[in-house]
Amino acid sequence: MTSAYKKIFSYFTKTAIVTLAFWFIFHKLNSNNDLKGFVQLLKTIPNTQITLVLLLVSLLMLVNWGIEAIKWKRLLKSIEKISLWKAIESVFCGLTWAVFTPNRLGEYGGRVFFLSPKRRIIGVVAMAVGNIGQMVLTNVFGSIALCIFLYKYSPLEKGLLLAICALSLIFCLFFIIFYFNIRWLNGILLSMRFTRKYKKFYQVLARYKKAELLHILSYCAARYLVFSTQYFVMFYWLIPGLHYADIIMTVCILFFIQSALPSLDLFDIGIRSVTALYFFKYLTSHNTAVVACIASIWLINIIIPAILGSYFVFKLNFFGNTNRS
Repeated sequence: MTSAYKKIFSYFTKTAIVTLAFWFIFHKLNSNNDLKGFVQLLKTIPNTQITLVLLLVSLLMLVNWGIEAIKWKRLLKSIEKISLWKAIESVFCGLTWAVFTPNRLGEYGGRVFFLSPKRRIIGVVAMAVGNIGQMVLTNVFGSIALCIFLYKYSPLEKGLLLAICALSLIFCLFFIIFYFNIRWLNGILLSMRFTRKYKKFYQVLARYKKAELLHILSYCAARYLVFSTQYFVMFYWLIPGLHYADIIMTVCILFFIQSALPSLDLFDIGIRSVTALYFFKYLTSHNTAVVACIASIWLINIIIPAILGSYFVFKLNFFGNTNRS
């Protein structure tokens, strides 16, 4: 492909990605009754209070994705050196791609195209390591929270509850052991004949020692704390009667269930709302406020970053390294 055709193809692809993302976002925002309910609810609250709370939650969104950029830079340490700003660009670009792809798969493409071509597939493997770390915390905290929820609100027999708790413990231990021994996956893949020819891509798994994996997990924990705080602030603000421990328990369960369900960022607002209503019905009857909390976090954490990331889509270079910032 000649240089001129490459430029045309690159520009057309970037424009198509941004156009598609904005079309999806506009369509969903325009038809989202949950957000309309949130706006109606805000009309009953003083403007100063609204400004302070939404500003805090929005700042936490930037902190959340900033930590993810630092984690992404760390994951790439042994693959390709990138600046923190370039890591931020790639994270936000990935969020734009993720918004219209199932299970956020587009996020991988949006990020790794900021790497040199020969390291992009290895970058996908590195990103998977970080996502597994996030999944470990989501599953561990979610399993514990679910056991507490069943103990408090479900009429299960003691024997059945103990069995569920035991299975949850095994479930948690499996994820923790697997994560800190992720190099085992490298050995498993090498043992299969049809995957050996791709070993140059997944052998990067062997580079992540336990100390490094713990370091990465600390970033995952920081992110978990930040977006949990966002939900806590919104629920505590809009439904003051809730006990803080119940909010934390239910939010952990929501993360756990959402991570297990196939979804599309733009459409999983419905799944989030239904899940939240089911669990929060044991805590409160303020259904409108529950849905409003979910809708506002979805807007702040998913839609706004996707819009911001559209600028960085145009900095991609599909056929070579991206321009240095």
